[in-house]
Amino acid sequence: MEALRCLPCVGPKSAQRMAFHLLERNREGGRRLASVMAQAMEKIGHCQRCRTLSETDLCRLCINPNRNDAQLCIVETPADVVILERVTDYRGRYFVLGGHLSPLDGIGPRELGLDLLDKLLSEGHVQEMILAVNPTVEGEATSHYISEMGKERAIQVTRIAHGVPLGGELEYVDGGTLSHAFADRRVL
Repeated sequence: MEALRCLPCVGPKSAQRMAFHLLERNREGGRRLASVMAQAMEKIGHCQRCRTLSETDLCRLCINPNRNDAQLCIVETPADVVILERVTDYRGRYFVLGGHLSPLDGIGPRELGLDLLDKLLSEGHVQEMILAVNPTVEGEATSHYISEMGKERAIQVTRIAHGVPLGGELEYVDGGTLSHAFADRRVL
């Protein structure tokens, strides 16, 4: 039960239910889960170029010659890459930070691999950096830091839009989101 609590959103009761379920009703599923997790922990690392999760030195996106080298989308997590690939038609490259700047937590530019990003930008292929980080205080600071890196090289820096969700109603949208949406309005 204690081992299951390392998962996000799994408290003592959820961990207990999972453990008892596997032990009482699905021992084979528990064995398979343990085997798959052990293999994943041993075989999956980070892509040497974009830092997403990969079983090989370079991930499938980085070795794909049909991706657009001129566009580089900066995201916080490998999960962000998965969702962008699933719901958009973006065909550029990615760079995964693995978090956001947070000096209080000891997370600075080095921990986010910004030295690797700097090297990547120095290659001269990137013409546009698309910042797709979370719109938190830390995300804004991270975006600002990275945008300065791009501006030093005359790279166009864009940011994904933030605002009212599709199908959302204004009266239910929080003030910060509505303020961003209003400030970033566009001509129709």
